[in-house]
Amino acid sequence: MQPKLILIEGLPGFGKSTTAQLVSDILTETGIPSRLFLEGDLDHPADYEGVACLTKAEYDELWMTSENSRNILASRTTYQASHYLVEYRKILNEHGSLVPKEWMDVFARNDVYELPLAQNRELITARWRQFAEQALKGADTYVFECCFIQNPVTMGMIKYDAAKEDTISYPLELEAIIAELNPLLIYVEQDNLEHSFHKAVRERPREWSEGFVEYYTKQGYGLRRGHLGLEGTLKVLEARRELEEIIYNRLNISKTKVNNSSYDLPAYKQVLAGRLKPGNPA
Repeated sequence: MQPKLILIEGLPGFGKSTTAQLVSDILTETGIPSRLFLEGDLDHPADYEGVACLTKAEYDELWMTSENSRNILASRTTYQASHYLVEYRKILNEHGSLVPKEWMDVFARNDVYELPLAQNRELITARWRQFAEQALKGADTYVFECCFIQNPVTMGMIKYDAAKEDTISYPLELEAIIAELNPLLIYVEQDNLEHSFHKAVRERPREWSEGFVEYYTKQGYGLRRGHLGLEGTLKVLEARRELEEIIYNRLNISKTKVNNSSYDLPAYKQVLAGRLKPGNPA
C-alpha cells in the first residue's frame, strides 16, 4: 500500500528540505499525486506555524483596542476548544503596518510554540487528528518536513528540558494518530555532525545561526547545563541526536535511514527512489 504520508526528519543542516523536495519530485515523476509541506509553511495542514492561541479575555482585549482593525483580526481567527487561534503571521504578511504593534506583542507571547508543553501538545495532537481524518478521504500522498520528531523534541527537550519519557511519548502519540495513513519515516543522517552544522552556519544567513544558538543555549536543556555559543549548541545537538535515535527505535511505523554525507544529489535521489518502492524501507 502506498503511504499517504511521508515524514522527513533529521538534524539541522543534514538535508531535510532537500530530501523532502526530492521525495516530492520522485512521487510526481512516478505519477503519484502528492503535496509537499516544508518547515515554516503557513498553510501546513498538521502544524501551527505563526499561529497564536488566545483565551477569550485576551482576544476580547485585542478586539476592543482597535476598532478599525477588527475585520483584519476576524478574517484570520478560528475558535477551537475554548481558545481563539489567530494566524498572525498571515495577518502581518497581508496587512503589514496596519497591524497594531500591541497585537504583535500579544501574538508573539502566545505563539503555539511558546505555550507550556502540555498545552502545546494538546493543540498539536488535535491538529494532527484533524489532518489524519481529512487525508484519509483524499488520494494525495503528503510529504512533511521535520514536524513529526523535530518539533516535539524541540519543545520537550530543547525548550523545556522535560523528562525524557515526556518528550519521547509526544511523537509516539502522533504515531498512533497517523497509523491509518500507512506513514513512512525517512530519517536523514550525516557522518559528521560538527561538519554539517558548521556548513549550515556558513551557508545560511547570520540571523539564522544567531537565533539558533540563542534558542539552543538560552533556555531549557542548554541553559541548565551551561552550554554556550556554537560549541555549546553542538553539545545540545549531540544530545538531541541521541534522543531522536531512541525515538526512532521505538517507532513501529515503516521507517528508513538515509545518509546524505556526500551531498551528491543525483546519487542521493536514486537512493531515495529505491527506499520509496513498496516493501523496500530498511
